[in-house]
Amino acid sequence: MPKLSVIVITFNEIANIEACLKSVSFADEIVVVDSGSTDGTIDVARRLGAVVHVTPDWPGFGPQKNRALELAQHPWVLSLDADERVPAELARQIRQVVTEGTWSACEIPRLTQFCGQWIRHCGWTPDYVLRLFKRGAAHFSDDLVHERVVFSGGVTHRLTVPLLHFSYPTPTHYWRKLEQYSQAWAQQRFAAGQTSSMLRAALAGVVAFLRSYIVRLGFLDGAMGFAVCTMQAQAAFGKYFALYCLNQKNDISPTPPHV
Repeated sequence: MPKLSVIVITFNEIANIEACLKSVSFADEIVVVDSGSTDGTIDVARRLGAVVHVTPDWPGFGPQKNRALELAQHPWVLSLDADERVPAELARQIRQVVTEGTWSACEIPRLTQFCGQWIRHCGWTPDYVLRLFKRGAAHFSDDLVHERVVFSGGVTHRLTVPLLHFSYPTPTHYWRKLEQYSQAWAQQRFAAGQTSSMLRAALAGVVAFLRSYIVRLGFLDGAMGFAVCTMQAQAAFGKYFALYCLNQKNDISPTPPHV
């Protein structure tokens, strides 16, 4: 039977790593690429049987995931973030795909929890992510943040059971990620010669709120939906404002931030 490798990149994920790795205990191999955790993440991952590689630098999300992909040994690869969990029924579907070998890659629906509530609208659901693929059929883009799987061709399939995403247990977690993602996004765009303005940033925020709250039915998620849509508007404003600030300073750091 074909075997499955799970790849996870980590940095100070002690709050998540145990639950994440236990949810994929069905895999034949778990590869963790860590960029210098100091909170016990590495010890927990090793205790749970993962093959852990510690890197001395942080090249960004896409390049780091490609490092993990290169270390995977088996024909099938499942890429996870440390704050994601594979429920039992999804694990069954994944094993079935690997065993049958009919498809070259699979998209998995993802359900995200925000401050204890599952968000089913706001543009967060449905959120199909390509995470399961045959090794050699895909790789990750070189984006510093919001990397994506680049699929080289073949037959794809969509699974039906959602991957559970526990990314934002508190508003503080969201704000922390927002600041770091905004800076990395702006640095990458600035290096590519892109520019922004205060008007562009303001319009991005307004459009993001209207899209997520009205068009994508965020109001159906109640008060938490309003909070999510407001934060998405601030995120859209923030990244274009960060780019505007870089344009004004004409300065850039070559090292992307950790998340």
